[in-house]
Amino acid sequence: MTDQPNLSARRFRRNALASVAAAALVAGGAVGAEFLQPATPAHAQALPRTPIEAPEHPPGSFANIVDKVKPGVVSVKVKLDDTAEADDDGQGQGQGRGLQNVPPQLREFFKRFGQGGQGGGPNGTVPGTPQRQGQRGAVGSGFIISADGYVVTNNHVVDHAKTVQVTLEDNRTLDAKVIGKDSKTDIALLKIKDGGPYPYVQFGKAAPRVGDWVVAIGNPFGLGGTVTAGIVSARGRDIGAGPYDDFLQIDAPINKGNSGGPTFNVNGEVVGVNTAIASPSGGSVGLAFAIPAETVQAVVEQLRTDGKVARGYLGVQVQPVTQDIAEGLGLDKPKGALVDHAESGTPAAKAGLKSGDVIESVNGTPVGDAKELSRKIAGLKPGAKVEVAYLRGGKSDTATITLGALPTEGGQVASRGSDASDGQPRLGLSLAPASEAGLSDEGVVVMEVDPDGPAAAKGIEQGDVILDVAGQSVTKPSEVAERIRSAEASGRKAVLMRIKSQKGVTRFVAVSLSKNAG
Repeated sequence: MTDQPNLSARRFRRNALASVAAAALVAGGAVGAEFLQPATPAHAQALPRTPIEAPEHPPGSFANIVDKVKPGVVSVKVKLDDTAEADDDGQGQGQGRGLQNVPPQLREFFKRFGQGGQGGGPNGTVPGTPQRQGQRGAVGSGFIISADGYVVTNNHVVDHAKTVQVTLEDNRTLDAKVIGKDSKTDIALLKIKDGGPYPYVQFGKAAPRVGDWVVAIGNPFGLGGTVTAGIVSARGRDIGAGPYDDFLQIDAPINKGNSGGPTFNVNGEVVGVNTAIASPSGGSVGLAFAIPAETVQAVVEQLRTDGKVARGYLGVQVQPVTQDIAEGLGLDKPKGALVDHAESGTPAAKAGLKSGDVIESVNGTPVGDAKELSRKIAGLKPGAKVEVAYLRGGKSDTATITLGALPTEGGQVASRGSDASDGQPRLGLSLAPASEAGLSDEGVVVMEVDPDGPAAAKGIEQGDVILDVAGQSVTKPSEVAERIRSAEASGRKAVLMRIKSQKGVTRFVAVSLSKNAG
């Protein structure tokens, strides 16, 4: 008799607990060339000129779907130029390669969730294949979207590419060129130099629902043509990768090398592009993130015609409307995007939008939060006219705005997090007129902050300037107290203050009220 089953059970529990400390890495890390040695067939089979179509009714297995769509999926092999960044973790060859080719906006997410990762390189990333003879390369995935050979993949797969090749299901390896890249959504468009025709797949006509079956096909660890299946676990995931995060979360196993590959629905339509995974050990734990097809299509359309993406520009800085901010504004629930500041001379400022407005909808479509506003505006082209509905002082209004072009640096909607209310009654501040401190003619400067008070918990610091309270400007400490008492008398549960930091950045902070607040 043996206790091996109990040992196995204990190991399983340890592994399960370890998976809680998930690190994130891009699925398409560096993989050595030895993983991919395609052989070109003597006689290439004639390829269809029509789009691949799956059966109208999916079968009991995924085999028929895979047979139909697999010819449209390719492996992407890249040789990087000399400007590609060195290993992020500073390790020697063969260690910590999990962060190679990761775009800067994704690295913070990976590092933040990588602490305590089990196995692999630093921050829970997977050790990759060592560089060989000074050659720097990466292998990812992609899929063909037209008979003449346009291929979609991730930007981080082909970023800093010196040369790009794609390998088809029939083992032909063909040269390709980068038509355009978009780092903000991590999408790139390639074109196979040989004119084709090639088998291709189509984008889905409708967004998938949570719980829908999906099939992922790609090139994990250089093993092309790998098929996995799972379900859509969640929608609208914001992993901190960029300003337009709206990821699908799927549990189909995804690994390094799957980056840029497609996720299909049961109709054989592309519903997402696999981009990142969360993993404590480098292997799949059922947490994968895919860019929704609707986002990909909009980006690809511009890349194909212009080689770049032009985004609409509103010209506001916004932050989320949290529960306590909603109470401070007298809203029944948190919704919309709160305007911190409308940049001078921008479309928003010209239309009359100003600090304290809550943007509720764009072209009649409700805006759930600041991120959603960012995506909506960015999804429109410069010159487009939009109708923006907003709330000001408890009253609704609308403005028709002609969007500008998003500047190369910065953004039209700089979304910032806001402080959560701690429910404490006192501000814990010592105040003085900003004019007496020689700072400006407006506002009240924070002279001291009680480290145990609610204001400190909100991130208010010495030197910050309170510009207005409850929507009214203040120049004296007594006016701050008066505004707070008025808000309390009107039945508000919180009071909203606009704060200017020493760096010149403004934000709104909601402070909870009680009878002895002051």
